[in-house]
Amino acid sequence: MLTVLGGLLALAVGAGFVGALSGLGGGVFIVPALVIVAHIPMYDAVGASLISVVATSAGASVAFVRDGWTNLRVAMVLECATVTGAVVGAFMAGHIAPWILELLFALVMLQSAYFTIQKKDVETLPGPDPLCRCLKLEGELPGDDGRPIRYGARNLPGGATLMLIAGITSGLLGIGSGALKVIAMDYVMHLPLKVSSATSNFMIGVTAGAGALVFLSRGAMAGSIAAPVALGVTAGALAGSRVLPHANVRALRAMFVVILILIALEMGWRALRGI
Repeated sequence: MLTVLGGLLALAVGAGFVGALSGLGGGVFIVPALVIVAHIPMYDAVGASLISVVATSAGASVAFVRDGWTNLRVAMVLECATVTGAVVGAFMAGHIAPWILELLFALVMLQSAYFTIQKKDVETLPGPDPLCRCLKLEGELPGDDGRPIRYGARNLPGGATLMLIAGITSGLLGIGSGALKVIAMDYVMHLPLKVSSATSNFMIGVTAGAGALVFLSRGAMAGSIAAPVALGVTAGALAGSRVLPHANVRALRAMFVVILILIALEMGWRALRGI
């Protein structure tokens, strides 16, 4: 029993660390670990993962908010879409076959890898469009010389639409959907990548919490699994939040693409075997 708990804790620490660096959330790595390594049913893994995603957000977002990387106004506006989607997705999860959830998980990972590759390495910081200016969604991030750098947000409707999909995916798969959130802010709304990752870390906890409430209401939350996973993810997320401001953006993207593709292949294979 202690060996199993120790293994879950170690997996969770690694998942939280990478999840905080990428803004993807630890659920991206915890769900396949629980399903593939611990042989836990997909539905139970999703429920436990949602709790771990809340822990990831709590662990990482504190430092990001304190250091000025998180855009709180953007997060609060977009959470209206993600929370709605998360509740819908969590209700749907109880009525979908496990192999379909595994296949959806694989497709989401491939889609995330594709958009990560497509994003240009050179970031531009456009000014806000009229709607984002009206909502005051622009912000500042710390520059290399210590001086704040102004940036704006654009295309809020497009970002909110993708956030709604991210919320549904979170409730269905227990992953926090940090990948889609980062894409929505980085690729669609043209926020800087590190701001997108930090803001995503803040948002995934609220999104996952909404989905977790649905699982709790059904009695589908395994405390013996969720507790060590949540503790490990929190520790890993705290460590990851310290590294992100000093990380190389290009190296991060390359690492995340490899991880996402490997997870997608394994989960896709499991889904096809389960048909």
